[in-house]
Amino acid sequence: MRPSPGPEAQARVFRLGLAGIALVTLWRVALLPFDRADLYVDEAQYWFWGQELAWGYYSKPPLIGWILRLSTAIGGDGLFWIRLPLPLIHAGTAVLVALIGRRLADARTGALAGVGFATVPGVALGSLLVSTDTPMLFCFALAMLAQIQLAARRSPGWALTLGAAVGTGMLAKYAMIYFPLAAILAALLMPRSRISWRDAGVAALVALAVLAPNLWWNLDNGFTTLRHTAENASLGAEARLSLGGMPEFWGGQFAVSGPILFAAYLAGLPRARGGGVAGYLALMSAPIFLALSAQALRAEVNANWAATAHVAAVVLGILVLRNRRGWLIASFAVNLAVTIALPLTTLFADSLRLGSGDLLLARYVGRADVSRRAAEIARREGLDTLVSGDRAILADFFYTLRDSGLVLRAEPTKGFPPHHYAQKHPLTPGGGDVLLVTRSLDGPACAPGITPREVARWTPTDGYSKREIRALRVPRACWFGS
Repeated sequence: MRPSPGPEAQARVFRLGLAGIALVTLWRVALLPFDRADLYVDEAQYWFWGQELAWGYYSKPPLIGWILRLSTAIGGDGLFWIRLPLPLIHAGTAVLVALIGRRLADARTGALAGVGFATVPGVALGSLLVSTDTPMLFCFALAMLAQIQLAARRSPGWALTLGAAVGTGMLAKYAMIYFPLAAILAALLMPRSRISWRDAGVAALVALAVLAPNLWWNLDNGFTTLRHTAENASLGAEARLSLGGMPEFWGGQFAVSGPILFAAYLAGLPRARGGGVAGYLALMSAPIFLALSAQALRAEVNANWAATAHVAAVVLGILVLRNRRGWLIASFAVNLAVTIALPLTTLFADSLRLGSGDLLLARYVGRADVSRRAAEIARREGLDTLVSGDRAILADFFYTLRDSGLVLRAEPTKGFPPHHYAQKHPLTPGGGDVLLVTRSLDGPACAPGITPREVARWTPTDGYSKREIRALRVPRACWFGS
């Protein structure tokens, strides 16, 4: 039997893991200045939230907007500074995963788990695109580490950390609720994962204190975020059993963690019957996958909705692979290839094409061009206000045309607003005309006697939309009457 490595050797192995995380992060940051992809609709929206600091926003809690505000306050509103926080936060999460692995097993497992998390395809993609999952995963990993520490011994400091992590995670994305639910289930089924009532109480109070301003914001804004979240998850909708979404959901999980690593996680689940480390990791992940599998039977479920489960899944997968050298190398080879390749594709976002001739990253290209063309048409028409009912168009309007001097507004709607721009920046009554930019074949439903006049139309040849775009000169009275 090979003797266990001593403390110095274990520390050296762990440092190598941290160095691996640093190298992966450096690769991502070094290529960011050359990223040629436009901001996706959600990214532009999150940036805009950061320009209007609040305790909540239409579709998500506020943390991502705050993070982008801090980053752009330091370096400006360029794409580099908007996307820089992503690889840095993921690096922090990978370090936490390494600490979890070391605490539950040993330094080698921790090092492998940390580098393993840093290189999974989901993190590779999340390091390029602004997502609320990114800060939530950091908070989930920190909460797991705090829970593990508290299960070993009582600690006011770790109790405060646990509460702050859960509360802050909820400010990132409400899917953080999976943590307390999974932790309670683990405590019920595994006595060794329980924390003291005092520590649990402190953590709960801190979490509620952190989250309270967002709950108050929701109350003051008609529970907008909670309502949107429920609608997005199809809660309350008529149940329609369908097996079609299940393969797509589970296929997505293999894509998030990588095919070999996620297969190793699934292979490790039977170990949970014996309790111990595998049992804890299974309870912190499998219930999330199962809950969303049930959701997939009745409505569409995105693969990233189960992102929190992959923190524990990566560690369990590494525990299975750590003594299977060939499979371990193969898993890292596959995931590292994706980690290296994905940032490179963004360097050629406006030229890299599929065999069909379409751009590989078409959905991330062409948005700014539409905004600039709309601005040119507005100036040509002598108009100072651009309007659209299309969230994708509006999101880029507010980013690309931020210094244009044009007034940017959402087309007025009735009832519950369909997006943030309609909620906070709708067109208001007044005189004169505005330029309405739309991909709809139908014009606005104007008041009697008012007819919009089309002043331009074009069809983008490349990019996120190949649908015809129309620019209409519309009197404000169209929506509000004379």
